[in-house]
Amino acid sequence: MKEINANLVAEGLRVAMVASRFNSFLVEQLVKGATDAFSRLGGVEDSLTLVRVPGAYEIPVVAKKLAVSGKYDAVVALGAVVQGATAHAGLITQTTARAFAEISLETGVPVADGIVAAETLEQAVERCGTKQGNRGFAAMQSAIETANVVKMI
Repeated sequence: MKEINANLVAEGLRVAMVASRFNSFLVEQLVKGATDAFSRLGGVEDSLTLVRVPGAYEIPVVAKKLAVSGKYDAVVALGAVVQGATAHAGLITQTTARAFAEISLETGVPVADGIVAAETLEQAVERCGTKQGNRGFAAMQSAIETANVVKMI
């Protein structure tokens, strides 16, 4: 049996991050985490692009544009959605997660979901760099490994 495993190395990869400006005090920690992961794994600053959008709902259209451009090996989506008194947050996270999967399948460019979905502000803070780690760091790792697997196939 042949098994394909990719190294967790960013060297030679071009990655785009799409970050929401909404909840920026949370999202900035995700951007820092993703950037840190990229550099720790051997990526160079010139190979990393950051695109800002108003909110999480706008991330998929920009992620798709980046994926089809042929300029990037992976896209990392970064945002924070905190549940309020309505179901709006759940609709956003379901819609974006589905869109990221569709973009990845349609283009062959992995789109890593680094959107924090939390019920409370405290949970969001924990997932953006404190007790629960940094979702941006983890999403970048996922994007790098998947991009390398795709290249190997």
